[in-house]
Amino acid sequence: MNKPSKRLVQAMLILIIAALAFFAIRPRPLPVETGKVVTGPLHETVEAEGETRAHDRYTVAAPVAGRLMRIKLYDGDRVTAGQVVAVMRPTPLDDRERDAAAARVSAAEALLQAAGDQVAHDRAELDQTRRERIRTGQLAGQGIATPQAMELAATAEQLAANNLTASEHRARAANARMKEAEAALLAADPRQAGGGRIVTLRAPRSGPVLRVLEKSERIVTAGTPLLLIGDPQKLEVVVDVLSSDAVKIRPGAEVVLDEWGGTPPLKGRVRVVEPYAFTKISALGIEEQRVNIIADFIDPPSRLGDGYRVMAKIVIWSKDGVVKIPISALFRLGEQWCTFVVDQGKAIRRTVKVGHRNRDEAEILDGPGAGDTVVLHPSNLLDDGMKVRAQ
Repeated sequence: MNKPSKRLVQAMLILIIAALAFFAIRPRPLPVETGKVVTGPLHETVEAEGETRAHDRYTVAAPVAGRLMRIKLYDGDRVTAGQVVAVMRPTPLDDRERDAAAARVSAAEALLQAAGDQVAHDRAELDQTRRERIRTGQLAGQGIATPQAMELAATAEQLAANNLTASEHRARAANARMKEAEAALLAADPRQAGGGRIVTLRAPRSGPVLRVLEKSERIVTAGTPLLLIGDPQKLEVVVDVLSSDAVKIRPGAEVVLDEWGGTPPLKGRVRVVEPYAFTKISALGIEEQRVNIIADFIDPPSRLGDGYRVMAKIVIWSKDGVVKIPISALFRLGEQWCTFVVDQGKAIRRTVKVGHRNRDEAEILDGPGAGDTVVLHPSNLLDDGMKVRAQ
């Protein structure tokens, strides 16, 4: 058997080394994370932190200056309307202070009258919205009104009912304040106080004590908050957003409440967009004009209480059947939005015309179609036409 010649062996070694060098230096596909362009519903939202609070809070305050006796209630204790919650011994008043106390009585009477007028107004509005809902239901039964119109009419009736309940609570609070002012005036006049000179403060409504603000016996000034009463089972959510976002929000908008400590996300509906803004310093030290958005729970859980943190997503636009792309697949190139579409193992850069978007997804008006595979979180190493490998 003939042995291989020396040249043949050398040639084979050269070929092997060349093959190894080729495989070592040839471009390898870049590993990438991929996602899909899909068709489905899309919601554009305004997201911000918020907190829960009792729908109706009642602050019991000192009507006069004097010595507050130790309050025997604790946070969470339940009280009934008219129950004595605090006792004070007022300091003697001069003629000027006595006149001021009489003026507070007159002001409390005026507030009570205004609250009563508001109750009448809200009751009439509820009656009107109820008749409108009945008429819309009849039209919907005849196929004239749309289901959306029926839903709006039902929402308007519910909001009117909530407003009436709130105004009734405010009327009871105004009545309690008037009684406190009258008691303060009575205690300020030794001729009518019977020599006792004691002022008793009563609960304006039934419910649990949310917080005792002044527990120990001490001297307090008129108007000092003593305790807070409210019902944590009737909660609302307060969300402060940028004023530029507030103009996009309308009463009745859907609210999704997440990160509240449980699952699933809770649902709510915007009741009020407050008509005034306030200045707030951001975490970066920037002054921002912000607006409070008040939303009611649709399905409040029993585990939430007053002052709890939530993350609110307020829906300002929604549509079904939208061609949408993961927001992490988009990047800016000059003035245009772009993405990398994976086609036959290569990343092809495509220009995308973006419509509405939220934190996770964006609407595609022009660009990749449903079913296309796109690169998520494209790195600076990725270029047009480069081979890629999905991880």
